[in-house]
Amino acid sequence: MNARVRKLMLMMGAVAVGALWVPMASAVCANPFLKAHVAKQAWDGQVGGAAQLLMASDHDHDAGIVGLWHVAFIAEGNTGAGLPPDGAQVDSGLTMWHSDGTEETLDSRPPATGDVCYGVWKQVGERHYLLNHFGIAFDPSTDPNTPLGYAHIPQDVVVSRDGRTFTGTFVIDQYDATGNLLIEIKGKLVGTRITLGTTVGDLVGS
Repeated sequence: MNARVRKLMLMMGAVAVGALWVPMASAVCANPFLKAHVAKQAWDGQVGGAAQLLMASDHDHDAGIVGLWHVAFIAEGNTGAGLPPDGAQVDSGLTMWHSDGTEETLDSRPPATGDVCYGVWKQVGERHYLLNHFGIAFDPSTDPNTPLGYAHIPQDVVVSRDGRTFTGTFVIDQYDATGNLLIEIKGKLVGTRITLGTTVGDLVGS
């Protein structure tokens, strides 16, 4: 592993759900692979009348992508040195897709690393949506007050016919402060709609 890749991998983080990657310094909103050595064991193993929000109900699945989702990011197709293997969950979060074409995600990582990020989306086909998503990453171990750089995380998703789940793909491109690409991670997405009946057990198990 060359020195550049080793430096990036030292900054890798980990997903909080499922103990798959040890959390250290960043978000899917801000590159889940910035800071700390990768833990090998990780590889084994509203309601109401508010405008722009989905009426969360176990029986209301007519709004397409609009609503609140629990989303898992799973590595696939990464072949570079030190990158996560296929099937490794690299992050998770709670994502709200708004009917005005905006989106926001609360990531499962420490707030100091940049755990909130935003995007804009467009429907491009039947139950098919594209999301252009950005975050700002921080590395508290080096400078907690100056951003490391932008993360660009485009996503391509298709909602199931019953409206309860979606699947898709993502790419995480982490840049430095001057716009140079530091690292790229890609994979697949699995989303589960959050409704009035959703429990913590449902979130942990998805």
